[in-house]
Amino acid sequence: MSGRFAASGRVAIAGFAHSMVDRHADRSLGALTVDVARAAIADAGLTPRQIDGFVTAALFPSAGSHTSRDGVSTVSADWLAQRVATQPRYVAGFQGIGQLPGAVAVAVNAIASGAADYVVVHRALHNPAGGYHDTAVREVAGPQQWTSPQGFGGPLPMIALPYNEYLQRYKADPETMADVVVEARKNGARIPWSYWRDRPLTRARYLADPMVSDPVRRVDCDIPVDGVAAFVLTSAERARDLPHHPVYVAGYANSGPTTRRLPLHWPLDDIMAGGAVTARRLWEATGLGPGDIDLPQLYDGFSPFVYFWLEALGLCPIGEAHRFVQDGGIDSDRTGGLPVLSGGGALGNGRMHGIPQMLECYLQLSRRAGARQRDRATVALAAHSSPHFGGAVLYTAEPG
Repeated sequence: MSGRFAASGRVAIAGFAHSMVDRHADRSLGALTVDVARAAIADAGLTPRQIDGFVTAALFPSAGSHTSRDGVSTVSADWLAQRVATQPRYVAGFQGIGQLPGAVAVAVNAIASGAADYVVVHRALHNPAGGYHDTAVREVAGPQQWTSPQGFGGPLPMIALPYNEYLQRYKADPETMADVVVEARKNGARIPWSYWRDRPLTRARYLADPMVSDPVRRVDCDIPVDGVAAFVLTSAERARDLPHHPVYVAGYANSGPTTRRLPLHWPLDDIMAGGAVTARRLWEATGLGPGDIDLPQLYDGFSPFVYFWLEALGLCPIGEAHRFVQDGGIDSDRTGGLPVLSGGGALGNGRMHGIPQMLECYLQLSRRAGARQRDRATVALAAHSSPHFGGAVLYTAEPG
């Protein structure tokens, strides 16, 4: 992407719905998704007959050997369209880098081009029985033969490696990460559908939590859950006639192809170099910059991602995120604090894979956050995954 995004402000979110977030839901993921999609459509003041587009990123984010079954452990756009719509014109699934921003981008492009008028974007997450990353695999081939025998498999060593690099390079105190997790849980405890509702975390409890891949503690990781969220997107013109204040998509950026490495080998330099590219693409696409963002919602599937995004987006200097956090810089209750986890994030809601970030942007900019409503929030950013292996979307309260 080069230059200003041509569809900036031309597509808006018009409504949403969210299920309760549980470790294991008492209904199938498919049934839950159908109900949430119908609720989002009704929230937007529409009927299923009017919906002519369905988009998702249906990745099942487990490194284990669980079987991925549509409607059971994941829900594709096609599966949902067959059960909600009458004659959809546009059905698509995003499979690239940056799952949720990529799905939003596909939906925005479909509406801006006229391929669809009303598009449901959903994300359905499943927590399978047994260990989330359990695997029955006893033999590996290809690039994994060089990493798996050393125990380097799955996302925990993937994030522990660059986090260790960060701590050593910038002389950071690992106990400072308590402030990130406590902030996320504080805000997640305020959200009615969160798995952690009414269950904030203390600093002492964080420090007492066991290490799972040193220096990553168990509570540095989002907890696997069953949960679904859906959004209805349409053109800015149509959105103005619907019940809720529209929230406009100003632009987006997805990370480019990463440096070729062994599986899950994410050196800190790769993360930050790729993040700089992602940020530059976002600012070029939207004509905005870090100083314009009132509500940055940073991805926190693992707590170190918050450090990486803060620095990659230019919200604090390189190497200073740990000090910024330690000084109360992300305390959403503090005057002047940067509310990067005001929606609770993944650590405060459960493994909803970027949904908490997107939803907080929508709720705050549409003035639907209730008692949590923040004054003067007009420009918001939702980040997903790692800065070099994810993406970000900018939202505005006005079309611009």
